Amino acid sequence: MTDAATVRMSRSHWLVRLRRHPSALLLLAQLACVPLYALLEHARSARTLLGVFGVAILLLALRMIRTTSARVWPAVCLAIAVVVLNVLYLGIGRAGVLPWLAAVESLFYFHAAWRMVAYMLADRRATTDELFAAGAAFTLLVWAFAYAMLLCQALQPTAYAGAGAAGVLRGWNELLFLSFALLSSTGIGDVVPMTGMAKAVADLEMIAGVMYLALVVSRLIGLAVAQERR
Repeated sequence: MTDAATVRMSRSHWLVRLRRHPSALLLLAQLACVPLYALLEHARSARTLLGVFGVAILLLALRMIRTTSARVWPAVCLAIAVVVLNVLYLGIGRAGVLPWLAAVESLFYFHAAWRMVAYMLADRRATTDELFAAGAAFTLLVWAFAYAMLLCQALQPTAYAGAGAAGVLRGWNELLFLSFALLSSTGIGDVVPMTGMAKAVADLEMIAGVMYLALVVSRLIGLAVAQERR
């Protein structure tokens, strides 16, 4: 067998595995977006490109919801609303759309994370895709709370303080970093919630992170250990 044939077989094998494990594809896409957000944050076309990445993640999440749930229409309605609001905000430049966009995006990611958690808790067997789903659901929750923070900042410009000049709005990358830190219970970092609503969102995210580890991740680990013993 030639080297070219071996490469083709290897690529085909990985494509088949990704199709069989849609949760892994969603997790890889979410993680790939993290450094891309940092690289594109200060670029001229960053807003448009980030909007395109966001729509791509929406489509992957919709595919995952379709795989794990018979009721796809709530997620489809939210995704359509997100696309329309993105066009109004990025294409036309209507700044007043930002709070609505952040709210709808947050609802969509919360819905997607809830469907994935329901998928993981639906049986008593820990499959490979469910293990990937644990990571994907965690990133979906991170995105959901980050958009909730963006909503707080859109309504209250002084909601978050951090490094740099006082009164400067925090960028999406900073809010995403804060969301990762709070959900994983590893601290806050250089971005601090200042207003009552911002602190309430932070409180809810820390509780959600602890409960996710205690209820979802620990259950999957227990099922995996029990399967290994059997």
